[in-house]
Amino acid sequence: MFVRARACMQFVAPWCQMFDVTKTREEKAEGLKQILAARATMEGALEEYSKQGKPFFGGDSVGCVDIALGGLLVWVRASEVLSGVKLLDAATAPLLSAWAERFAALDAAKAALPDFGRVLEYATKMRGPAAAKAVAVLNK
Repeated sequence: MFVRARACMQFVAPWCQMFDVTKTREEKAEGLKQILAARATMEGALEEYSKQGKPFFGGDSVGCVDIALGGLLVWVRASEVLSGVKLLDAATAPLLSAWAERFAALDAAKAALPDFGRVLEYATKMRGPAAAKAVAVLNK
């Protein structure tokens, strides 16, 4: 579990920094490299669990890593729209993408996760005009 939790944090910390307006392009690019490395680690962990028929990082049921990462799913999806970088794409991370769909389909997640449209609207306002253009393209 320690490896899974560490990979989750290695994904989340640089992901948060990608949207820090004080970061340079180089810092953001380095953060993206870290995110993609952590994504590969999480994909590998899910591969091991899927061989055992386990659908979640916690095994048969949702665990701490599932909750920590799952709680950010809507924000990650919004960041994909705003940045154009697909982090949970089925083509590049099929197991993680499937996990995200399973987690989001849980009744508890549906009840707890914020509305995607509202998160995207908020994130767009926080990012300014560049983000508004990205959302406008998406809505065409």
